This record gives sequence, C-alpha cells and structure tokens, in this order.
Amino acid sequence: MSDSSSEQVNESVLETNEEQAVVATAEVSENIVDAPEDDLGIPKDVPTADDPTSRAKKKDFDGAGFTIDEFASLLSKYDYNFKPGDIINGTVFALETKGAMIDIGAKTAAFMPLQEVSINRVEGLSDVLQPTEVREFFIMSEENEDGQLSLSIRRIEYQRAWERVRQLQKEDATIYSEVFATNRGGALVRVEGLRGFIPGSHISTRKVKEELVADFLPLKFLEVDEERNRLVLSHRRALVERKMNRLEVGEVVVGAVRGIKPYGAFIDIGGVSGLLHISEISHEHIETPHSVLNVNDQMKVMIIDLDAERGRISLSTKALEPEPGDMLTDPQKVFDKAEEMAARYKQMLLEQAEEGEEPGVMMA
Repeated sequence: MSDSSSEQVNESVLETNEEQAVVATAEVSENIVDAPEDDLGIPKDVPTADDPTSRAKKKDFDGAGFTIDEFASLLSKYDYNFKPGDIINGTVFALETKGAMIDIGAKTAAFMPLQEVSINRVEGLSDVLQPTEVREFFIMSEENEDGQLSLSIRRIEYQRAWERVRQLQKEDATIYSEVFATNRGGALVRVEGLRGFIPGSHISTRKVKEELVADFLPLKFLEVDEERNRLVLSHRRALVERKMNRLEVGEVVVGAVRGIKPYGAFIDIGGVSGLLHISEISHEHIETPHSVLNVNDQMKVMIIDLDAERGRISLSTKALEPEPGDMLTDPQKVFDKAEEMAARYKQMLLEQAEEGEEPGVMMA
C-alpha cells in the first residue's frame, strides 16, 4: 500500500471518530436538559462536611480485619525485649577467632565469646559448634552501643551441672571422677564439668598423693554449695561404704598402722582407714598411742561402729583384751584370742539388744 493511501485511511478514521464524539456529546446534553431538577441536587441522606453525624464512630470499624488490641499484639511480636538471664534459641551462622556470631532474631547478630562456649576446656569453637546449628543460649548482658547482645553456653551448662550434683548428693550417689591435679590440701577432680576438691583427710589410698593424677576414684559428696562455689568430695566415704557392705560390728579384721596421732591411730583394713581411738587401745590408761603402737605394725582390731554417713569406721583392741592391760604387756596374747573375745562381745551385744539396753564395750 502506498503512503498516500495510508494517509487517506487515517484521515477517514479520524473523521469517523470525531463524528461519533459529537453525537455522544449531544446525547448527554439532551439528557441533562431533559432531566428533572431534583435529580441534579445532592442526595438528602449524604451528610455534609460540618454534619457531626459524619464523624466516624467506633462501631463503624467493627467489621475491620483486626482490632486495635490485635494490631498492638502483632507489633509486639517484632519488639524484641531480651533481658540478661534469659535463655533463648539461636542459630550459629559464623565462627570467628574470638567467638561466634549467633542469629537470635534481633536487629543485630549476637556474639558469644570463645570462653563462654563450654564449661569444659575446648581447643576451638568447632569442637562444640557448627554453622547453622540451632541451640539454647544464655543472655549475659544488655545490648552494647552497637545494639549487640553477649551470649553464653557455659552459663547454661554451669546451672544444669549444679542441679545435677545437687540431685546426686540427695541420692547419696557414688560417682567416679578422674584426678587432674593435686595440691598441698588434697586433690582436684571434675564432676559434671564443675571443679571439685577432695581434702587430703578424705583420700584413702596407699599411693602418694601426687601419684593419683589420672586415677579414677570412687567419691561421695561432702558439700555442694553453688553460692560459695564449693564442691567437696570424699574418697574415704566411698570406700568405707563399699567396705561396709561386707563388714559388721563385732567383726575382727587384720590391719596395718598407717599413721599415729595424739588422739589415736589410723588402721588400714583392706584399703579403707579406721580409727583406733586412744581410749579404745586398752582398758589401762596410756599417755600416747606412740607408747603402744608403731607405724606399719600389723595387728588385729575389732569393728565397734560403722558410720556410713560420715564415712567412719571405729575400731578397738580394748574389747579384745582377755585381761585389762594386755595390750600394754602382751599384745600377741590379745591377737591370739581376738576371735574368741569378739564372739563374747557379739553375744553381749545380742543380750543387750534383747533387753533394750544401749550397747556398750564389754569389760573383761
């Protein structure tokens, strides 16, 4: 088609559109002219701008999607109000040299220092955490000037460890723990990640204290005090309890003198230590145990008391004397007749129990 023909077609279309527009305008004008005057006014039921009834009433919004309270509640979900001491869930998204970055849903990522990653010693963060891992974190402090919170896993483990040891103490449980160090006062162990102390007086072993490092010892709880951060344990109590299950009052056992004090001697009886008090050595008065006993002496003693709660075994040679003072003049005679005298002692205890009397030490 030629350019001139195209121009003719366009002009024809324009003329036709203009004619249609004129006709439509004329029709509208006729309708307006012919319409009743009442139709041209403002409907009577439409309030004007200064009409007080045009002001919105609360009931007009009853059909809205949610109420003002619901809207405030919705906003509160995005108002992160984290407080120190809270335990929250977070996602690990970056492990750095000095700590880990944790996403807790706040404006700024939280930070957990390396020393707060565990109650136990770790070589690096990757020993405990992995990227994308989700776990609980303890909030240690308010936001800093950058809006960042400090987090901790160690604090959670610390709290739960104390809860656990309190429960173990309540159950009077025997635990096993490895000695990782010794000092002048005793030995150090870890229980549920907490540092515990075994006083030297509660270590019952033939080994030199320094040789206990790396040994696993059976232990009983003596003191569990979170406020003072004191966890004290006893090796002796654990051994005594185990030994007590096979011992009974009135039984004669063989032991060796381990140590001598002004108030008595400590006798090793099968790995546990019992006390032979100075008043239980002989019926005769003695000035000091050193005058009768020597360290490493082998001797027979009789058990006169088993105190599992305090981890103590009380011993006597006095009850084994055929005649008062035999331990001073003829200790071998005492040991030779030990079983015979022990049988008499048990019979005495039985008779006292039947009569409802308090048991006492048999007199020769």
